[in-house]
Amino acid sequence: MTSTVAQDTVTGLAARAVGVTKAYGTGATAVTALDDISADIRRGQFTAIMGPSGSGKSTLMHCLAGLDTVDSGEVWIGEVQLGGLSDRGLADLRRNRVGFVFQQFNLLPTLTAEENIALPLAIAGRKPEPAWFDTVVEAVGLADRLTHRPSELSGGQQQRVACARALLPKPDVIFADEPTGNLDSRSGTEILRFLRRSVREFGQTIVMVTHDANAAAYADRVVFLLDGRLVHELPDPTADEVLDTMKALDSTGSEPETR
Repeated sequence: MTSTVAQDTVTGLAARAVGVTKAYGTGATAVTALDDISADIRRGQFTAIMGPSGSGKSTLMHCLAGLDTVDSGEVWIGEVQLGGLSDRGLADLRRNRVGFVFQQFNLLPTLTAEENIALPLAIAGRKPEPAWFDTVVEAVGLADRLTHRPSELSGGQQQRVACARALLPKPDVIFADEPTGNLDSRSGTEILRFLRRSVREFGQTIVMVTHDANAAAYADRVVFLLDGRLVHELPDPTADEVLDTMKALDSTGSEPETR
């Protein structure tokens, strides 16, 4: 185990799945969501996860983030193996080392934007570093909206609050589940540019599940799932390449040719 941890540190992996299998239901009605899948999430990179409906992409993200358990295999966040953690240890890891951005924003309506952004740190009994807080707020363009409650913000502004909230604790990795799914194209582009900037300028690691080829093109790489298996990967993707790959998966149900 020691050698595995050492190698993980050397190779710079923020998260990884090793031989992970996950099924829902039992007996004849069981559905295999992840089928002996292994995937590496590299530090300081923006990784998009794509695949046809039912391919297991959201399940993979939820398992990597510690939001769901696995039936077999291992999931790691940095040097920590999630399967060896107690419920409290897992909660601490999610609070201190993992950030989340969801399609539904998940803001508390009674709190201001500033209070929502600082909430994870407040729960952990920590105060934000003033300079870092200002940097994050500037990055999402919310300096003049900090006293507003969610009902006083547009959808795009609410999602920017959620992005700032995820980034503020400086987590090992941020998981974003369809972060632009409820936004118009302009607001969605603003969110994607922020995610891209947080990787380039702040060294953040981001994993994003999306069905949008244009969104995936902001990533450093795209991994494609089919029937619970990782079947293809595109480095430095373009929207056209992502779209062509998705069309191949949808039409043939098999792995496309490697470029």
